[in-house]
This record gives sequence, C-alpha cells and structure tokens, in this order.
Amino acid sequence: MRRREFITLLGGVAAWPMAARAQQPGTMRRIAILDSAKSTGDIAAFLQRLDALGWRNGRNVQIEIRYGESDINRARNFAAELAAMKPDIFLATNTQMVQLIQAETHSIAIVFVNVPDPVGSGLVASFARPGGNVTGFTNFDPAMGGKWLELLKDVAPNLKRVAVILQAGNPTAAGFFKMIEAAAPMFAVQVKPASVSDGPSIDAAVEAFAQEPEGGLVVAASALAAVFGDRIIALAARTRLPAIYPYSEFPAAGALMSYGIDRKIYYQEAAAYVDRILKGEKPGDLPVQTPTKYELVVNLKTAKALGLNVPLGLSAAADELIE
Repeated sequence: MRRREFITLLGGVAAWPMAARAQQPGTMRRIAILDSAKSTGDIAAFLQRLDALGWRNGRNVQIEIRYGESDINRARNFAAELAAMKPDIFLATNTQMVQLIQAETHSIAIVFVNVPDPVGSGLVASFARPGGNVTGFTNFDPAMGGKWLELLKDVAPNLKRVAVILQAGNPTAAGFFKMIEAAAPMFAVQVKPASVSDGPSIDAAVEAFAQEPEGGLVVAASALAAVFGDRIIALAARTRLPAIYPYSEFPAAGALMSYGIDRKIYYQEAAAYVDRILKGEKPGDLPVQTPTKYELVVNLKTAKALGLNVPLGLSAAADELIE
C-alpha cells in the first residue's frame, strides 16, 4: 500500500471521506496537491491562506496530498492516482510535478509554484496570458546565476572553481546551469555541473570536487536538494567548501548562506489563485507571477568555522544573520 500523509488543516490535509461527500452534495470542492518533496511548512502556509479565504477543510473543500520525495516513479504513480479522483484543481510544486499531472489530464486546472521557466518548459504560452489550464508562480530569474556567484566570491575571494549541484533528470537543471555558466566569466570562476540522483552520488560528486583547492558549491533548487539538504550541508562542512543555497531553511540548518525567495509567501499567493479559480476564473486568464523580493541569509557561525570573513557590506545587506 502506498504511504499517505493525512494531516488536519493548519497542520496539513485530510483524505476525502465518502461520508463527507455524501453530507454536502454539490458543495464540496476538491483540491489535490502533488508535492515533489515533503515541504510541510510551505503546504501549511498554503492551507492557512485557503482557510483565511473561507475554504474550510471538511466543510466546503476536501484536500489530499501526495509526496514524491524526489522519486520520479513514486510521483508519477501519485499523479495518476490523484487525477483519477477528479479533483477540481491541482497544486503542483515544481516543473516535473506539473508535467506528470499533464500526462494524466489537460482539463483539470493546475496552479504551480517553484517553476523557474514555465514558458521554456512548455507549461504556458506566455506570462501575461498563460492559456490552457495552467498558471502559477516562478521562483527565480536569469540574473540569479550571477548573484549566487557574486555572493560566493564576496565571502571567498580566492574562489576559482564552482560545482553546481543539479538533480539528474530535472527538466530545469540545464537552465539553472546555463544561467550560472553565462555569469561565470564576470567573476573569473570555472563552473562545473554535478548531476546527482541520490545520497551516494551526492557524496561522490562533492568529495571528488573537493580534492582540488579554491572551490565552492552552488546548490540549485530541486526536490533532491530538499530531501538531502542536511547531507549536502554536512558534506560542505566536512570538505570545507563554501556553498550557497536557494532557500533560507538551509542556513537555518547550518549552511553558509542562501539567496532566494521566501517560498511561504508564494504558497500563500498560490492559495489566492486557487480561490479565484474555484470561484470561476480561468487559469489561462491569470498571469504567471514572478518574484518581487529575494532574501539573503548568512550563517556567521558557519562562516567562522570555514575560516571565512563576511564583509561588512554583505552583513549589512543580509535580511538575516544567524550567529
């Protein structure tokens, strides 16, 4: 039997009991969530906003969630299972999750989060007029590649080599690496893709890269990075590689620093889009939204352990310093 995660509203989600459907015929709406990794804090933010918008779990909406946990075959099975339930709308948490749902249905509305290039990935026709049954929220822009390298050089001026940790098979991996590679000459660094698929391959890639000096890591956003985040952080510490990550939970867990969006804000905004679609608006008429603010978080304790001095300008620019 597949493992399911059932949690109550404000802490999670519940199954779709037959009794609840029978009690409120014609009024119960259904939301299916296909999450690439177990991002329960982000999902909680989504559910809290839904509740604030009047969607009460078990009263007028039933919600079911499945976690892919960076296993594409597991996620594919869950996409088929959820689509067979005929929900009113999907929340999909990255490009691959949208593609898996689209393999099952092109009629059910989909709101996405954490998709860096929805046009290039073929998910929407344009940002302003997505068309079809898909819309949502991007998480990066092309300038991010240069910003990650700039921040790494700020804390490690001798940096000359950067490995980019990418999830093998992730359709956005090539785009992530391309934007970093394009920015590399400005910072006099050589960049190398490290395509990984599980814990042992992460270990092998990082340890091999660390054999030569003056190296650093960029950890691209992916379900794999979320699932194996603690492992990557420990590896970076052990090999003494300065590393930058896409989200603030990484430095909170001991990583050196992060630069990226506050995902909870975009999950809340995704809930607002779900609300509008459930009330009759068409997803293809709702523009894809791009980030308007990025956050820099620096772990000063980790910097000290690596023998790095964080410049005063960088400290002043940080949204959060962890000591």
